[in-house]
Amino acid sequence: MMDLAAYTTSTGEAFQFWVLGTIAVMGALCTVFMKRAVHSALCLAGTMIILAVFYLANGAYFLGVVQIVVYTGAIMMLFLFVVMLVGVTAADSLKETIKGQRWLALLCGLGFGILLCAGIGNASLNEFNGLGQANAGGNVDGLAALIFTKYVFAFELTGALLITAAVGAMVLTHRERTERAKTQREMAEERVREGKQLPPLPAPGVYARHNAVDIAGLLPDGTPSELTVNKTLRSRGQIRDVSNEAINDLKALEQRAGERLGREEEAAK
Repeated sequence: MMDLAAYTTSTGEAFQFWVLGTIAVMGALCTVFMKRAVHSALCLAGTMIILAVFYLANGAYFLGVVQIVVYTGAIMMLFLFVVMLVGVTAADSLKETIKGQRWLALLCGLGFGILLCAGIGNASLNEFNGLGQANAGGNVDGLAALIFTKYVFAFELTGALLITAAVGAMVLTHRERTERAKTQREMAEERVREGKQLPPLPAPGVYARHNAVDIAGLLPDGTPSELTVNKTLRSRGQIRDVSNEAINDLKALEQRAGERLGREEEAAK
């Protein structure tokens, strides 16, 4: 009687499985329980990379490379960029648009779990071909023979499931515009009616002693403009007020200019 596969695993392979497997499970749990979609996408990308390492360690080189290049490198990064650009946060509405969808999702998840347990229970642990026989004609050729002969129905079913998920994601993220978009003229008129600042504001440090970001820009009359400094610096109390010094400098400059004009007038006489 042949030994079970679990008892013939090498020490290095067992160490790799328990370490990386634990990290993969933690990443999968973080994908589900993270509040921000960006963090969930990053955790899922990490789990996919660990799955690729498992594929490579078991001799499935083609699947390992595809897992990294296609799923982790292309699809997951596309999801991540879309989430970052769209700005999906935890503040989104959690109201159900389809009644009973949570119960339906729960039943589908339960059915998938039962199917997965049945498949694992049906797997043979005491009779296996081994990597040498499986990759005798090449890893890609052996994988193609299994996909398009023995597991062709499961392969087509998985493809239909992925297409359905992609279409569902596009339907859920599509938002119809409920009102007409405002034109540039209408927005400009609205800003004028509301009394907002129309001309560009002076940058930090303009008319001040130097152009530091923590110094409010001064208006022509010497008063500081609070709109020219960062709100974060203002809330932290890290803004340096040099308005009095600037006003004194302006007064001294005006006095020197007046004295010079007076001397020039006397010299002209």
